[in-house]
Amino acid sequence: MLVLTAAVTAGPAAATASVPACAGLAQLKIPASVMSLPTSGGRVTAASVMTSVVSGKTIRYCQVDADLYPVDPAAPAIKMRVDLPDGWNHKALMFGGGGFNGTIPDPASNVPFGPGDQPVPLARGYATFASDSGHQQNPASPPSLDGSFGMNDEALKNFAAGDALKKTRDASLFLIRRAYAATPGEVFFAGGSTGGREALNVAQRWPTAFDGVISAFPAWNNLAEILDLGYLAQVLSRPGAFPGVDKQGLLYTSVVNACDGLDGVKDGVISNPAGCHFDPRALRCPGGVDAGPACLSDAQIGAVQAMSSPFRWPYRVASGETEYPGFPFLSGADMRTPFLGFGTTAPANPMPVTSGYGLQYWDQWVKYFLTRDPNQNSLAVDPRHPGKWLSRISALSTIEDRNNADLGPFARAGGKLILLHGAADELVSPYSTSDYYERVRHVVGPRATDAFLRYYVVPGANHANFGTPAFAAGWDSLTALEHWVEGGRPPVNPVVADLTHLRTRPLCAYPSWPRYRGGDPDQASSFACTR
Repeated sequence: MLVLTAAVTAGPAAATASVPACAGLAQLKIPASVMSLPTSGGRVTAASVMTSVVSGKTIRYCQVDADLYPVDPAAPAIKMRVDLPDGWNHKALMFGGGGFNGTIPDPASNVPFGPGDQPVPLARGYATFASDSGHQQNPASPPSLDGSFGMNDEALKNFAAGDALKKTRDASLFLIRRAYAATPGEVFFAGGSTGGREALNVAQRWPTAFDGVISAFPAWNNLAEILDLGYLAQVLSRPGAFPGVDKQGLLYTSVVNACDGLDGVKDGVISNPAGCHFDPRALRCPGGVDAGPACLSDAQIGAVQAMSSPFRWPYRVASGETEYPGFPFLSGADMRTPFLGFGTTAPANPMPVTSGYGLQYWDQWVKYFLTRDPNQNSLAVDPRHPGKWLSRISALSTIEDRNNADLGPFARAGGKLILLHGAADELVSPYSTSDYYERVRHVVGPRATDAFLRYYVVPGANHANFGTPAFAAGWDSLTALEHWVEGGRPPVNPVVADLTHLRTRPLCAYPSWPRYRGGDPDQASSFACTR
């Protein structure tokens, strides 16, 4: 965690093998020719030597801010940042964003589900970089929930199709070469949620651009999930259908009580969500009429069932997607973080900022991506029967759901992929990531997939360790990726820590899960991966 930052005047020293030439980067022009996708070039807007305490270690680095100019004069620039440390390890790492992006992720941060006992990449000597994906969020909007950039086609493609990722990567490597007079030996990408989708996007679209990728809880089929969220917004807006915070807590506690011990130990974690079958009708109020926080009405039971069931739409879209698998609320999703799930108030028009994150995401998408009418009532657009909006939905599907699982070129180029998802994710369904993994195995082949991809579902972990999850996952995936890319050694019997409860579990390759076999329940050695 970055706790201290102080600017230092950049000196005139020339670059060595590991110390960046920071002064020479100030106001440097970034030629359009260094980027493989169309831009109008770019320019460094600031370059300062910084001294910071990162991961408990004082480090010195050159912080470089730059703008990449659009082709369309009406489109916003891509704003990016590169951190170039003294003692460079000759590697680089790009961070993905989150939600609708709109801000630059901190290059001094950690990888998603990163370890609590190891330095962040910048403190390890990585040159790190990231961008806002080509638009700047309105400061008055909730973080990562401003979709207004979708009114511009270039800005939309930069974000939704991932064009900004490659532009940022190319420009950052140009700056790294200028700073160190050397090219990175390896370039990695790490991201979660939207950043996880971006990680899969770069592996598919530009298979030689990154040597290794960490993708966590990826919203890879973005439009498919948005359609489901739109349906759920309509369901939850019906009179009496929204379960309040107390009822959300009741549902979570009831599911955990019913399924916690199925893995052999009661520890607050459901390790085998597939084996958990909880019927919310067990919480039905007498006569199905709302009788307070200790039960669910029929309307609320229907809403819970809708959220945990697959959503299928009765029309074709160009991407070929046909459904979203629903959320694991009835098998242990963490209902103690309502902002990422139901929210604290029902969706309405205008959409409350206290409604669920995904419901607000739908509202912004309808206003700025679909209808391009900021006054559009998003609850009036029915994702089951979109009418005049069908052709636009189909067109957007080719931009937002372009991850087709053909990672064969990435694998043949020597790329390695670590894929992670929390089993209790309340915002992006782990079922969706499991579906993506199975698609990769079908397209690439099981043996070839095993040679370049590892997929782990972390029991009890929610979306991005938000709030107080049952299991706050922490694993040194970056070191594991380094060993795999550089030495050909894939992860073997990895162990994930719970950063909150000071316990460990085996990190089981999907579809395995950890079953308790005896001994100290806080130690990974007391569990065995099973199916």
